[in-house]
Order: sequence, then structure tokens, then C-alpha cells
Amino acid sequence: MIFVVLGVALVLSGCTHQQTDSLQASSQTRQEFDRLLDSVVRLDVWETTFQGGAKRTARGVGSGVIMTDDGVILTNAHVVNPYAERISVTLNNLERVPAKLIGWDHWTDLAVVKLDADEIAKRGLSFSHAEFGDSSKLLPGETVYAVGTPNGLTRTVSRGIISNTNRFFEGRTVGQGYETGAFNTWLQTDAAINPGNSGGPLVLPNGRVIGINTRAYLGANNLAFAVPSDIARDVLKQLLLADSVTRSYVGITPGALQDLENFYQLEANRGMLVQSVDPGSPTSKAGMSPGDIILSIDGEAVDGRFPEQLPGIQNSIASRPVGSEIQFVVRRGDKTETMNITTEPLESRVGAMEAFEKWGLSVQRISKAVAREEKLKSSDGVRVMGVQAGYPAAEAGVGRGDIILKIGDSPISTLDSLQTVYDAWVENPEKVLIEVDRGHQASYLVLKPR
Repeated sequence: MIFVVLGVALVLSGCTHQQTDSLQASSQTRQEFDRLLDSVVRLDVWETTFQGGAKRTARGVGSGVIMTDDGVILTNAHVVNPYAERISVTLNNLERVPAKLIGWDHWTDLAVVKLDADEIAKRGLSFSHAEFGDSSKLLPGETVYAVGTPNGLTRTVSRGIISNTNRFFEGRTVGQGYETGAFNTWLQTDAAINPGNSGGPLVLPNGRVIGINTRAYLGANNLAFAVPSDIARDVLKQLLLADSVTRSYVGITPGALQDLENFYQLEANRGMLVQSVDPGSPTSKAGMSPGDIILSIDGEAVDGRFPEQLPGIQNSIASRPVGSEIQFVVRRGDKTETMNITTEPLESRVGAMEAFEKWGLSVQRISKAVAREEKLKSSDGVRVMGVQAGYPAAEAGVGRGDIILKIGDSPISTLDSLQTVYDAWVENPEKVLIEVDRGHQASYLVLKPR
């Protein structure tokens, strides 16, 4: 999030290759860059966090860029997420305006918020909006500028170059453990990006956004990264239609084949290794196994030799409509097999969270991904994430990792069902029996009023 746990800043990218390296090259370039500066904002976000069975409010600072004339702002998902209680936007003219979350996509670490239109109209405020550039045309060595609010210092510009246009990271998370980076690579730049730059734009000298600043290596110099504008443009479009991006899931973790071709007797630049298969997933049901080699997808040859190629392949699968059938040609040993696999909706391992403070208990909805992973009978129930010492849940013996299945006579399958039981208990506190799943065994505990 904006607390720069990742030290990341997202940037949009695009370029014409006609630009010079200096903002002084022409008055037109200067005017275009000044317009971009007027569209960059500071975001102060108050977010609900869950610690030890209780709710806490944490405040962070990040950046964003206004992308439409009605005040739609693009930023990072680790800056603003669904747990945001309050969002305050500081415009370039230092005026502060409330905003609300429109949608977020943790898979690409992007989020969209919108300025309060009534407040803007009532106070007669004005602002500019930025335009996207084309990140696919970027070349290493091109001059770029990172704009944002590093360490709370608003309206800060740093200058650098594009160091790499196709950087890959594996196993990254944002916010409260949400997955990111599976479906895109990143722009690398040596422009200074610090905590608070997250969500601000990476731009060309003409002010076109070619990336959203997202992260930097803490303890390293000149290593910063941004989400390419071609990814950001598509995510922005989808989040304006819905509050999330719908993706397809088949259940494989791909691996690069570099240095392994000889072991699998493959030609260079052909095939992608199946590194793991999620239990109960569509590919698992179809019989795909770790160590298989995917040769083609819907008739198109697959080249997954290098790690940088894997996000694009995963994105090609995820971008298909949910419920569509995909044909995989798979090699196992010296045999080749065709598998027709129907996709399911992609879900995060991280479920929604809530705290029940009079019990001293914080819980999380069990996602299908976790249920499969841990071989649970179903995704019904909620998992205990934190217990506060001295409160009823702790005194009853409830522990982190327990899955609450039943309270009294009420089955607990969702956060809403637990909330209903909790509200009734608050009105009439009494001893109640709790059934939990602990290590695939049932345990029965007695929760008493404090």
C-alpha cells in the first residue's frame, strides 16, 4: 500500500521516438509537460487494518494522476484498496478534495479513484488530465520523468532514463498479501522513486504517461519500476466498467525452460514448463501434471524459454472469457496429448477480512484457492487471522488458523452469517458453543461473555 512496504511506484508508459531529452526543447513540449504536472495529485488514505483480533486505522501517502476530464485518477492498488475508509486528494493547486474508490486490480497493482464532482463544482475548482503514451514503443535509454509525492513532498519531479522495458519479478504481493505481477512485466528506470511516489506517473518529455510508478529496491540506487501504460490503459478501461477485472483461471504455475531443453529433448524456444498444478483446478481435473511441457495453446506455438515471457503467456490465458474452452497440446516424456480445458474465474488466495472486536477476533473469508490448496471439503467457513489476549475468543481457546464452522445452532459459511450471529450475541451476551476445524479435526469450544 502507500505505506511503501514495497517501496513501489506505478507509471504509465508510451513514446513516439520523436522526443528530445530536454524539456526546454520547445515551448510546446514545455506546455504539454506543465499540463501533465497539473494532473498529478497527492493521495492521503486512511485504511482499516487488522491486528491481533482488532481493527486499526493506518494512514499513508501516495500519488496519482488524473486521466479524464471528470476527475478519474489512476494510482496503485497498494495505495488505495477496498479497506480505505477515507481518501483525500490534494490537487496541484494545493486544494484538497474528497474522493472515492471506483475499483482496484491487485494483480497489476492498479486502482482507480474519482474526485467528488459535487465538491469540485461547488468550489469552482479546475484541473488538467493526462494522456497515455505507448509503452510498447519504448527503448532503453529514453529520457523519462517520475512525478509524485516522495516522502510527502508534493509536486516533485525526478529525471532518468528507461533502463529496461521488460523486467520480470516472481512471487510478489501487495497490501495485505494480495498477489501481483503474474500477468505483466515492468518498466525499469533510474529516475528516483521513493516511498510516496507510488501511483504517480512515469512520463515522457511531452508529458505522455508511459507507466505508473510502483516499486523501488530498498537499499539499492537507481532501481525503480513502473507498470507499463499499455497494461494500465486496459485496466483503467475495465475498472471504469466494473469494480474489478475478471480473468480466467486454469490452475498452472508456469516455469521457464532455459537450460532445461536438453533434458526434455526440445528445440530451443519451444514450449513452456508446467512447474505446478493447483489441486482441484481445471488443469488438474484434465490430467495435467508438473513436469509436462505445453507446446501450444489453441493452435498457437508457445515459447516460454525465458522468465520474462511467462507473464504474457499467463495473460493470454487469463484474458479469455470465463467458461471458455482452451485447447492445450502437452508433451509428457515422448508422448504428446491434447487437453481441452474449460476456464474458471480467477480468485485471489486472500479473502475479505473483518474484525469482531467484542470477541477479540479477526477473520478472513476462505477463498476457493485456499480451499483447494489445503484440501478443505469446501470454501464454506471463515478462518481466524488474529485473536486478542484477554477477550472471549482467546479465553475460549480459539487460535489463529482455526476455521469457524458453527456458532450455537448457526452454520457459519460467510462473513455475513458470522456478522448476524455476532450482532445477536452483542445484544444478548451468553455462553455459546463454537465448532472449529483445526488441522482437519473438529474442536468444540465455549465462548463466554467477558
